[in-house]
Amino acid sequence: MDKKQKLQTLSGMRDILPEEQVYFKRVQKAVESITQYYSFSRIDTPILEQAELFIKGTGADTDAVSKEMYSFRTKGGDLVALRPEFTPSIARAYIEGGMYNLPQPVKLWTSGPLFRHERPQAGRYRQFFQFDFEALGDKSPSIDCQVIQMSYDILKDLAFKNITIEVNSIGDQECRPSFKKILAGYFKSKKVSLCSDCQRRLKENPLRILDCKEEKCQQVKAGAPQIIDHLCEACHAHFKQVLEFLDELELPYTLNPYLVRGLDYYTKTVFEIVEKSEDGSSQGSLVGGGRYDNLVKMLGGRDTPAMGAAGGIDRIVNLMKTRELKPDKKPAEKPEIFLAQLGQMAKRKSLKLFEEFRSAKISVAESFSKDSLRTQLNTANKMGIRWVLIFGQKEALEEFITLRDMDSGVQSEIPLSKVVEEMKEKINKK
Repeated sequence: MDKKQKLQTLSGMRDILPEEQVYFKRVQKAVESITQYYSFSRIDTPILEQAELFIKGTGADTDAVSKEMYSFRTKGGDLVALRPEFTPSIARAYIEGGMYNLPQPVKLWTSGPLFRHERPQAGRYRQFFQFDFEALGDKSPSIDCQVIQMSYDILKDLAFKNITIEVNSIGDQECRPSFKKILAGYFKSKKVSLCSDCQRRLKENPLRILDCKEEKCQQVKAGAPQIIDHLCEACHAHFKQVLEFLDELELPYTLNPYLVRGLDYYTKTVFEIVEKSEDGSSQGSLVGGGRYDNLVKMLGGRDTPAMGAAGGIDRIVNLMKTRELKPDKKPAEKPEIFLAQLGQMAKRKSLKLFEEFRSAKISVAESFSKDSLRTQLNTANKMGIRWVLIFGQKEALEEFITLRDMDSGVQSEIPLSKVVEEMKEKINKK
């Protein structure tokens, strides 16, 4: 007589029991609060997609697709896959939904389960959870910094303290091909010292060797050429502005010249937010992302610049379990103030001012990617916002801001150091 089969979860899968749900809920609330404040809208894409979406979008030779993607043929013969990540699905939805007809950028966020056939280990599962946000249709460095700021804010709201941003630029189709040849030449001379996977990567894409976590490859990587020294003029200018924005926001960041992220679609800015241990070593990435200016076009859409990020909820929850949880936060309210800016200096200072309003729990709308004051005032008018703060070159230099009452048309000047306090008083008097 056959013994009764013991039914249990598959390897790499797990139940999220009731006592764990509070942690997942707190992460979700933090993400919802930040994305609502920055005017990102929720989107949900199917768990099951055409496998070609990830083969073409993520990259046929990436580990996420070639080694880890769950793919199979349906009864009808279609090759489908459980999504290993969100970005290609959101890019597909942007194209399929005709979102290029909407005001740009289109800001979207989502969260949910993803699937990769990895070797199960502590904190790493084959069904895992991420939150994700994407801004499509904006080439400005300011959107890069907004996504990085949001990622940082979520972790700070969850009481993570010793975190830092690692940032790099990996160039684009203008400068990256020549750098790949330089990098390949270096690694060919060190081929015997590379792991077997990296010897394969040397033929397919030498940039991926920089993403390898094997100790022997880390030693070889330490002497490799740095792409930041080989950026074209446009990529160099873009990255310089990103760093200027980060400086203005006073975010803790370090340049990591070997940060590349292991997916094919990345261009220009890439980043990861890591937690440091007491000895200064990294405990692994909690949130990461970058710019992907070619993905939408690669999937059959229009030429659309984009920037996004994703955070590993499982890893974040595992760390939260060892710490005291912060109280739930109230959801952001409808904006009563619109921040309009003109010029590069004003853009940089506006990002910081925007954060000061958030810290004071005052909801503010913005349009950092727009340069026309008329366009921004029209946007504020359509949103029914009474108070518009106008921040131009003169205001930035002389440290004041112009307040326009959209109901009466009356304008007044407020010292920059007092604007948050005075706007709080105006809102409370309503």
